[in-house]
Amino acid sequence: MRSLEELLNSALDAHLARVGTWQNDDMRRISAWAAILATPTLIAGIYGLNFAHMPELSWTYGYPLAITVMVGAAALLHRTFRRNGWL
Repeated sequence: MRSLEELLNSALDAHLARVGTWQNDDMRRISAWAAILATPTLIAGIYGLNFAHMPELSWTYGYPLAITVMVGAAALLHRTFRRNGWL
């Protein structure tokens, strides 16, 4: 009877460890996506402050450059997280 109880406790511990691993994987994915979305949000937020003396405002390609940087940063983060197994 005692060995059966120990076996049941071991199975329960193994299941709880597995659930904890699944939760860690989910949190890692959520954190990776949050970082990918936060980068363009930061850049867009700075552009949305409406400063009067931002040098990029007088450039012809200021906004296209900002959008390119946003997309490039998000793509770089996505690639990095994918390579590290977070996504």
